Parts: sequence; structure tokens; C-alpha cells
Amino acid sequence: MGEIRVGTASWTDKTLLESGWYPQTANTPEKRLGYYAKQFPIVEVDATYYGPPAEQTTRLWAERTPDGFTFNIKAFSMLTGHPTKVSAIYKDLRPETDKKNVYPGDVPPQTYEEIWTRFLSALDPLVEAGKLGALLFQFPPWWGIRRDNKDYLREVAARCKPLRPVFEFRNASWFDGDNAEETLSFLRRHELPLVCVDMPQGHKSSVPPLMAATADLAVVRFHGHSDKWTSKDIHEKFGYRYSEKELREWAPKLRALADEAQQTHVLMNNCAGDYAQRNATQLIELLD
Repeated sequence: MGEIRVGTASWTDKTLLESGWYPQTANTPEKRLGYYAKQFPIVEVDATYYGPPAEQTTRLWAERTPDGFTFNIKAFSMLTGHPTKVSAIYKDLRPETDKKNVYPGDVPPQTYEEIWTRFLSALDPLVEAGKLGALLFQFPPWWGIRRDNKDYLREVAARCKPLRPVFEFRNASWFDGDNAEETLSFLRRHELPLVCVDMPQGHKSSVPPLMAATADLAVVRFHGHSDKWTSKDIHEKFGYRYSEKELREWAPKLRALADEAQQTHVLMNNCAGDYAQRNATQLIELLD
């Protein structure tokens, strides 16, 4: 069985800081990251979706964590076709527009290329420290199975090489009927890692909890099962704490997935209060 690393999708969430999970001595960003890194071997950085990171910031992350610690980085929204706030774009690259949000087609090609270059370059300190895990590319609900979208997956892999992009879909067409095998075959043929998810079902963005390794790296993200999945309040959307029974049922599935990959990353994304941290700790104990 390959190595399994379990962590969470945040260590700075406001409700986590208010939950009491951190000891009172962890009263600075540096101390909180250091404390987190003693509890878990991996973390997913979601803030980079809302705004690209600065190289100075990633250098501090590398310096403040022990050898062997892993950061997975969520790709900036512009790179996954999501609407992106103009204010989130590098100041000197912002388009002159009255729009609050823009898409890749709304910026000049050279600007789009420069955003790619700066985003990847900012991760250099993590690469040099051996602490960069995967780059998470989570696509929007309208991004269905199409030839040009498959081509973009291959383009992303080429742009990121030798870094490892992993791909999370939020459109069920990738897994409807025979499409599931087509999707898995395509990803395996090109050694593109699928992000497996556990999430509420019955919504436009729902995809099934399909556990499959399509490369030497497997990633699983647990989003919870909140009955307020469509809420604009992110803490309502992800406000779900897994029971021990649920996690106990997941443990053998994760071990089976790890049998298919060299390394498996498991991230709890039910980030409301300390739910993710508590559940990640429980899952580690169950897997051990």
C-alpha cells in the first residue's frame, strides 16, 4: 500500500481560530502553522484560488514547517475558468473594465500567459524545499466533458510540468453512464490524477464519490454533507462534521485506493470551526 497523508484544507479559517483548537500559545501566524504541522503532514492552501500567492509568502510557509511537510496549492480561479475578481489580479495586469469579475477571455492573451508564469514562479520556494505536493485544479459546474476541455487538462499538465496538477470536476457529465470509463481511461492514458470527492448529491455541482487512482498520485477531498450546500455562506456550505461511523466506513476504501497509487492525499474540506481538524485526526487513527 502506498503512503497516505491526511490533513485539512485550511489552517487559518476564522471559525477554526475561534474554536479553541489551537492552544493559547499558538497566537501568531507562524506559531499556528508550526502547531498545525506537528499534527498533520499535509495541508491544502485554498486562499490561492481567490488570489495568487506572493513568493515571499510561500517562502515563509517553507521556513515555518518541518522537513517532509507538504503543501497542496489550489489553482488561481483565472486558471480554471471561474469568474475572477479584477481586484484579485496582479495590480499591473488588471484590465481596464467596469466589470467586477472577468474570465480568461476578458484579458489579453499576453496577460493570461503572464498570470500563469507568475502563479507558478511564486511556488518556487516550496519546490526548492521539497514541500510542494499537488496543484489542485477544481473546475466550475458548467465545465462538462468535451474534447476541448480534455485538451485543456493536457495543456495544464504541460504548463505545470514537472509540478503535479490534479483535477477535480464539478459537472456530473464526466461520470454519467459510459462517460465514467471514458474519463478514467483518458486520465490514466495521460497519467493525470483524478481528485476523488465525497460531497452532497443531487445538486448541479454534484459528482459521485468514485474512488479511482488514475496516476501514481491519488487525492481525495471530503466536502461533507451539509443540507445547505447551495448557501453563499461558506461555513454553512461546509458545516458538516463526519461521524466516527462514516469515517470508519471510509477507511477501507482509502486503503484500497492507496493500493493503486504510490501516494494518496486525503484532505478534509469541511472547514467550519474545528470539524476538519477533528475529523482528520479521527481518520488518521482509523487508518493507523
